[in-house]
Amino acid sequence: MKQTIKTLIEQAARAAFEKGALPSDAFPPFTVEEPKVESQGDFATNIAMVMAKAQKMAPRKIAEALVAEMALAGSIVDKVEIAGPGFINLFLDKGAWLDAVTRVEDKGDTYGASTLGEGKKVMVEFVSANPTGPLHVGHGRGAAVGDSTARILSFAGFDVDKEYYINDSGRQIRTLGLSLFLRYKELCGTPVDFPEDCYQGAYIIDMAQGVKADKGDSLLEMPEDEAVLLCARHAASLILEGIKTDLEAFGVPFDCWFSEQSLYDNGLVPETIETLKAKGTLYENDGALWFKTSEYGDEKDRVVVRSNGQTTYFASDIAYHMNKFDRGYQRLIDVWGADHHGYIPRINASITATGHNKDDFDVILVQLVNLLRGGEPVAMSTRSGEFVTLKDVVDEVGADAARFIFLSRHYDSPLDFDLELAKKKTNDNPVFYVQYVHARISSILEKAKAERGLTVSAAPMESLTQPEEIALMKAMLRFPEVVETAAKLMEPHRISYYLMDLASAFHSYYNKHKVLTDDAVLSAARLRLVASVRQVIKTGLALLGVSAPEKM
Repeated sequence: MKQTIKTLIEQAARAAFEKGALPSDAFPPFTVEEPKVESQGDFATNIAMVMAKAQKMAPRKIAEALVAEMALAGSIVDKVEIAGPGFINLFLDKGAWLDAVTRVEDKGDTYGASTLGEGKKVMVEFVSANPTGPLHVGHGRGAAVGDSTARILSFAGFDVDKEYYINDSGRQIRTLGLSLFLRYKELCGTPVDFPEDCYQGAYIIDMAQGVKADKGDSLLEMPEDEAVLLCARHAASLILEGIKTDLEAFGVPFDCWFSEQSLYDNGLVPETIETLKAKGTLYENDGALWFKTSEYGDEKDRVVVRSNGQTTYFASDIAYHMNKFDRGYQRLIDVWGADHHGYIPRINASITATGHNKDDFDVILVQLVNLLRGGEPVAMSTRSGEFVTLKDVVDEVGADAARFIFLSRHYDSPLDFDLELAKKKTNDNPVFYVQYVHARISSILEKAKAERGLTVSAAPMESLTQPEEIALMKAMLRFPEVVETAAKLMEPHRISYYLMDLASAFHSYYNKHKVLTDDAVLSAARLRLVASVRQVIKTGLALLGVSAPEKM
């Protein structure tokens, strides 16, 4: 509808120019917005303000010329007002909104979809937690954001793949192996001094018990480096399987699980280093190999190969992002924790240095989750290994509630997640508030069929004139724009905000009006209306990875 109004305004401007009411055919870009105050109309535009310089006229005079054209017969505009120095407020005829239901019915599950992405290949890489321990609630928020972003982009016409980058190489994995081996030695009766920088959680002891049961004391007879490596691979494999299981329960599937170690096994890291050497972007200093990242916008140069010959994580990250482009992806989106913000410039530098456009690389930074129970903070300590896992949260409140709440705020803001609130079956719980609309409408449709033999049919809509009915239709017509904006800005919370608004509009309507009345024509029209609302709720929830229950 907003685009329809914009076209109407453009047509009015051209007509005013052709009739001599405007001296110039220069029409700069202008905005059309929905006023927050109902008395200011259905839409408002600043066109008269932005045209003033080109037209060499006062904005109010320009507005008068445009209003004269928009007031012509046959327009969907019922009334036009000029406000202040030249803002134009447009009030639409109620019949202009009746098309909303038909649009939803015609498109069904694809209502709100678009061709914005034009099939562009996009990689969304997210979670990518080191396989050194279970996923925690922070990983859960990143998983919800990444998965929903991918769903929205796909719905908007992009060709999207989701990838998990497995950090299965380097110091952290060796530390994991050492942690497991030391706990294993303890179980074998060998006293050990357990370092503080080893992994402290009870899950390490659980795995050590499994190794002891399977291998007995045999690992003690092996060279320690060999035993630690064996323990590292065993632990990483077990933890990764647990991560996959937890993400599956959370409704987050991946198209690819990409191993960091494979970059070394396939020679891609040394190959990348040689490519950078050939480009003259590396230099030696103090026995180490440095990348001239400062020449590409980073605050300082970065080491890619240490003086001991060991490559850094940065080296494999460069190879990994080059590999993504080599696989044909035209746009890369990484979802990271907010504490990694300083890493963005160096990856941007590496992308530019390897001949790609850094504008094709985006990073979504996800802020922390503050876990509460009844308003009180839940104590967590990663050092001691005591923390609430994603599995704990999903087991307690369910995947739907967890996902919706994770996506209920912009990811760049810290999030308070109250476990008790997430379990409530009341309107205070946002996911319940939205899902209940879908369940309520499903119940209405079932009742209409069982008790009156009514089904959703092509009933005339002209009887829908109540303000709450118009509000619902307006809300549904906004959905495609909301999806497109969420895709452009990579902001899934826009969908949850929208669903809350639509749910609120429905609750207001349902509290004032009966869907099934004594008037058969009105009842049929209202069935069409609420069935369309149900469809939009279902589609919106699907974009968040949340189910739309028939009963609650």
